[in-house]
Amino acid sequence: MLEILLQQYNWISSARQNLFAFLEEIPPQILHQTVPNFGHGTIIRTHIHVADCYRFWLESFALKKLSEHKDTFLQEIEHADVKVVRGKFTEVDEIVQRFLHVYCDRWSEPIEQEAEWQGYPKTPTPLLLLTHVETHEFHHKGQILMMAKQLGCPPPTDDRLGGLFT
Repeated sequence: MLEILLQQYNWISSARQNLFAFLEEIPPQILHQTVPNFGHGTIIRTHIHVADCYRFWLESFALKKLSEHKDTFLQEIEHADVKVVRGKFTEVDEIVQRFLHVYCDRWSEPIEQEAEWQGYPKTPTPLLLLTHVETHEFHHKGQILMMAKQLGCPPPTDDRLGGLFT
């Protein structure tokens, strides 16, 4: 199962690279332009939120480092560009690899925490957490593409941003 999950994550990472390439074509001021009531307000903030969620669930929660977790500071987000976001996802890639190898034969074993967090299950399994962060990324990827379109930067009309068939 480890090989399958590694391959799946590699495909997700490949699709993410195509999104980065698209975002690099957009002027920085547009990446920081607010789209009210959508995503986390801006394209950059939404994309960094995704990285922070991987870090929270797979590193802080699953690898039991809750006391060390800190989301990206607002000041850093406000000055971030696509290069900064790429760096955040390089860290995410390392966390995912570590997570997959730590739990490589324990996908259904509950991860115990002392308390429930914001209504999430107290004892999720590693497979549930991995599925959550991956689907969460694609949920926000759709929001990012819709924000870009609303801001006058429509994404390609083909499936390049899907990343798997190119």
